[in-house]
Amino acid sequence: MTDSIRIANCSGFYGDKLSAAREMVEGGPIDVLTGDYLAELTMAILYNQKMTRDTGGYVGTFLKQVKDVLADCTAKGIKIVSNAGGLNPASMAQAVQDIAQEQGLAVKVAYIDGDDLLPRMADLQAGGETFSNMDTGASLADSAYTLLTANAYLGAWGIKEALDRGADVVICPRVTDAAVVIGPAAWKFNWQRDDYDALAGALAAGHIIECGQQATGGNYAFFQEVPSFENPGYPIAEIEANGNFTITKHPGTGGLVSVGTVTAQLLYEIGDPAYKNPDVISHFDALTMEQVADDCVYVSGCKGSSPPQQHKVCINTLGGFRNGFELLLTGLDIEEKAQVITETFFASIGGKEQFDSVDSELIRSDKANPARNEEAFARLRIVAKSGDKDLVGRIFSAKMIELALANIPGFGPMTPIGNGASFLAYWPALIDGRHITEQVHVDGERIDITPTSQMQLAPATATFTSHPIEDSPTGDTVELPLGRLFGTRSGDKGGCANLGVWAKDAQSYAFLYHYLSVDRLKSLLPDTASFTVDRYELPNILSLNFFIHGILGEGVASSSRTDPQAKTLGEYLRAKSITVPVQIANALVSHEVKHD
Repeated sequence: MTDSIRIANCSGFYGDKLSAAREMVEGGPIDVLTGDYLAELTMAILYNQKMTRDTGGYVGTFLKQVKDVLADCTAKGIKIVSNAGGLNPASMAQAVQDIAQEQGLAVKVAYIDGDDLLPRMADLQAGGETFSNMDTGASLADSAYTLLTANAYLGAWGIKEALDRGADVVICPRVTDAAVVIGPAAWKFNWQRDDYDALAGALAAGHIIECGQQATGGNYAFFQEVPSFENPGYPIAEIEANGNFTITKHPGTGGLVSVGTVTAQLLYEIGDPAYKNPDVISHFDALTMEQVADDCVYVSGCKGSSPPQQHKVCINTLGGFRNGFELLLTGLDIEEKAQVITETFFASIGGKEQFDSVDSELIRSDKANPARNEEAFARLRIVAKSGDKDLVGRIFSAKMIELALANIPGFGPMTPIGNGASFLAYWPALIDGRHITEQVHVDGERIDITPTSQMQLAPATATFTSHPIEDSPTGDTVELPLGRLFGTRSGDKGGCANLGVWAKDAQSYAFLYHYLSVDRLKSLLPDTASFTVDRYELPNILSLNFFIHGILGEGVASSSRTDPQAKTLGEYLRAKSITVPVQIANALVSHEVKHD
């Protein structure tokens, strides 16, 4: 045992690079191989697979990776911890054990469950748990949706218990994304439940590496800084006993690990910088980052508080049915054409009022005096939802087709979205921790794990010094795109979206802090104006975070937006022109010269 633990992540999502597991095992020394496969949407995908393909409800591609690396991991003493168990960790654990047997390996496999609340939902609701939607406030009992899955986010202590008992592979269900990092770190250093600062550091490390190559230059706003996108390395968190850690990658791989790439990922899919987890609240506005070597960023000063009383619950429901289409509108009078065809279509099917919701979006990509046919196109996108499948079924599509020769000029090709297909609606909720009991299964034994919130520990609140904000620079100004100065990272949080913005130096951050208010954000991005937006400040990493409530409707699976995961929202903001002091623009030029 050394005085740090190297935890490598080989998967940021279900569908990530299959060879990444082998590359992490062979590319250099690591102690633990983790993989994060479960987004909120993934739980819905696994449910559909379980219902239609009988694939067991777990991430089957993970087993291919296990076959590829299990022998090497056994030889090198590398532990494997993954949430690929999804909706059926027991079956996946058995499948891993079968692989070990086929390869003649003596491997101890543990699995965790206790997250599945579906069989208990009626009793829990009868006992007072309302499962109110975190985005809308609506009670689950008042919803007409059909309940499909309900999984509580478990913490890291079951993972630690499994490792304490000698497990070589730990298969997890719906644990928090960072739990697969916190658990091994807690095992390595034998952290206790109230070692909150150390746990907060591991949580921050887990959050940074959970999305794989997004921490090593992928989806990075300043992508020109990345030396090479050929075979980018996957991230490694080298965690110390006090919770401080280094983010790095294997030598000889592409990509980049910099304060910028790590900042971007820390901002990804967060709201309040007091980042909640069943094991600890990690205060992202307390930590500091330092570039200590090429592709090595040291993160220190993490602060933690007692975890919340409640656990988050990922609920997926059958939200009803939907249909829609996309039309090309061409040339002149685009808005009038959109109005005519929309009114004609809905009049032909009995009006908009009969649907649960109708979303119409006119996407203007047409240009004046176009040089090519394609430069004359705009797109009209219409999506209707209903609990009645017939309303959005075959007749819905047929009525639009009937207008092909009877409406606006230049009626373009149609791209059907569906034909009355069902859609899943995400329902984020909370449940009191007293209803949660995690179970670890190892060596034929079941061990119950009590959540930290139920252990009657003395409450702990983190204290730390806030960073002062300079006055905004003044003087002559110049207009330039916001993205020439500031980086962004955006993503989905259920039906909400987050948009993190960061500066490269204190002077630029002072301007950003004073300039980019919620009102200013809404004026720059008018399509956010109707939504409630919260602004959070992280001056320690020269960042702001905006949390946009309700912009994605009922989550990724049901959103009718062109970008249902809000991945492009940040780059949209960076494209907007703003007026900034000349001295900030000059500082940018100076920075780029030094970088070159």
